[in-house]
Amino acid sequence: MPHILILGAGITGMTTAYALLKRGYRVTVIDRNRYAAMETSFANGGQLSASNAEVWNSWSTVSKGMSWMLRRDAPLLLNPTPTWHKYSWLAEFLACIPNYEDSTVATTRLAIESRRHLFAMAQDEGIDFDLERRGILHVYYDREGFEGAAKVNELLKKGGLDRRSVSAEEIRSIEPALSTKFFGGFFTPSDSTGDIHKFTTGLAEACKRHGATFVFDADVLRIKAGDQVSVDWRPTNDSKSGSTILNGDAVVVCAGVGSRQFAAMLGDRVNVYPVKGYSITVNLEDEKSKNGAPWVSLLDDRAKIVTSRLGEDRFRVAGTAEFNGIDRDIRSDRIRPLTDWVRSLFPSVSTSRVVPWAGLRPMMPNMLPIVRQGKRPRVFYNTGHGHLGWTLSAATSELVSDLIDSSCLK
Repeated sequence: MPHILILGAGITGMTTAYALLKRGYRVTVIDRNRYAAMETSFANGGQLSASNAEVWNSWSTVSKGMSWMLRRDAPLLLNPTPTWHKYSWLAEFLACIPNYEDSTVATTRLAIESRRHLFAMAQDEGIDFDLERRGILHVYYDREGFEGAAKVNELLKKGGLDRRSVSAEEIRSIEPALSTKFFGGFFTPSDSTGDIHKFTTGLAEACKRHGATFVFDADVLRIKAGDQVSVDWRPTNDSKSGSTILNGDAVVVCAGVGSRQFAAMLGDRVNVYPVKGYSITVNLEDEKSKNGAPWVSLLDDRAKIVTSRLGEDRFRVAGTAEFNGIDRDIRSDRIRPLTDWVRSLFPSVSTSRVVPWAGLRPMMPNMLPIVRQGKRPRVFYNTGHGHLGWTLSAATSELVSDLIDSSCLK
């Protein structure tokens, strides 16, 4: 059977590897880290959220971003220091605003399809990832926010999502831990949450059982594609070491924010930009904190914060979008709004033990993942999933596998 090389061992790389293995391909996964799921798939918000399928390409997003530019704690922060990549990406982002509605509907449909494949993977392979199928609740503090969300809801419903409006009283019945007064909200019972790191590492182990080979701690130096594909690599952070060449029949680039660099090696343009997000994992060490933290997943639209309950003793809170290039530094002024939000909405939850994290979302200007064949033969892409990597990955992995099937490799 053909041998497929996969660049990237995050959620997209692992779902792609699994889909190809199930179709009978030989698979080798290459990653610069020592283990799977060590970057953007490590500690995200934990939501499997078709209800968050609205793309960001809208004038309201631009307006909010401009108004937040001077706030260091703003939900969306743009470093104004000019770089060609950043401003060319932003120009393309603005050019995609006319496609906002169609892109949102398409993303919704893809998210709904993806959950079917993802749950099947977890069930077939016995992956325990703190899954909670309690739905996702979006909350709004005022009429203006609620009515804006109602317009978005029409697009989500057009994409096939069952999502209903709820009153302030219904919000409290859905999640009793919420005591804050809200104007109203929207509830999506079919959405769910879990630990993406547990899922991805569990899927990596399943791929090993199905025969996949992993090459970790690998810094890719060159990629060539012709009659076959070759990946030239050496051990990460070891510039004195000699390189090793891996050969295969095709390559799939699933490398998150690294995909742009790999695409350039292959003569393609994949305009992924790294949009940093932050999260905190609150350790619930006493009964008061465990009882005071919500079980239903939340999205606070005003603060741009999402939450997930990861078992009895962990509470994940994530948010913010920072345009600052390849920068993985964890800034205290960006973590503080997350901690303050927990203290404000859930005062009985102790934040004495909080684990901060930052990761880089691989965003395309149109906010849609790129799933296509490259200019050169035997080159494929499954990347650029942005803030919905986990939500969309199981479906896009099937799509790229279909492309490989139809390329006459078998």
